[in-house]
Amino acid sequence: MPSNEGPHQVEVSSGDDGTRLDRLLATTLVELSRNRIKPLIKEGLVLLNGAPVLNPSHKARAGDIYEITVPEAVESEPEPEDIPLDIIFEDEHLIVINKPAGMVVHPAAGNWSGTLVNALLHHCRDSLSGIGGVKRPGIVHRIDKDTSGLMVVAKSDAAHQGLATLFAAHDIERRYKAIVWGRVYPPAGEIEGNIGRDPHNRKRMAMITKGGKSALTRYKLVENFSDIAALVSCELETGRTHQIRVHMGHIGHPLVGDPLYTRPRRSRVSALPEDRQKTILSFNRQALHAETLGFVHPVTDKRLKFEVDFPSDLRELTKAFRG
Repeated sequence: MPSNEGPHQVEVSSGDDGTRLDRLLATTLVELSRNRIKPLIKEGLVLLNGAPVLNPSHKARAGDIYEITVPEAVESEPEPEDIPLDIIFEDEHLIVINKPAGMVVHPAAGNWSGTLVNALLHHCRDSLSGIGGVKRPGIVHRIDKDTSGLMVVAKSDAAHQGLATLFAAHDIERRYKAIVWGRVYPPAGEIEGNIGRDPHNRKRMAMITKGGKSALTRYKLVENFSDIAALVSCELETGRTHQIRVHMGHIGHPLVGDPLYTRPRRSRVSALPEDRQKTILSFNRQALHAETLGFVHPVTDKRLKFEVDFPSDLRELTKAFRG
């Protein structure tokens, strides 16, 4: 990746005559995203004939030779923490993690430590080549604190840009397993509708008719547990906040254990043995697991696909429903 080892020269070919400078450099310096290059230009680190070019939309001309200085990536604010990680795949560009339930992805108010970012800063150390000029992991998608399962995180600017493009184009395979209340019928279907902030509870999301963002979830029944609950597979076409939790609740099948969108269904489990009732009613997180993640590697172009089984708490919950 370009660094402060010395200025990097880019000569404009005849085919690039008239191209915006930021677009030209992003195409030529493939390890840097366009969003990273723009501030480099504005900071005066791109020179033409010894003089800084400060406008990213500047039109490059054939024969021009630009000198670009890229500072070394600086340390990010979150502190590295030695937190064990379940690493499914890693190379120099990205890392795939099986995130445990209870772990917050990114530091924020109330959760400045113990997050996935803190853990990755410690694990990756000097293998982080800089996202936007900062030595930090590139978070391109998130899963809720109390959802377990697969996440991909960028380690380089090129991977960050490529993964962001894949997610924006919905060109990522993401499949979740969920345990929901009630007998699911029909056994397969699509749930579509805009999701936005719930006007009656700002902590919740909801299906709304005005505003919000379009969302599409495809679900398929895996197993009914009598009339009490069901195991379903959900495939995301989009990735909105709380999407599966909102969509499944909208069709009358809220997730078991979800403290935000449903209450324990004591009457549904009253006929079960006491030990099974206790396991079900004491389950205090949404019964949701990111099981499958597939995508084309943004740098190597290899097709990657990963799957991880339920963690132990969801296995125990499943056993309690099956009996």
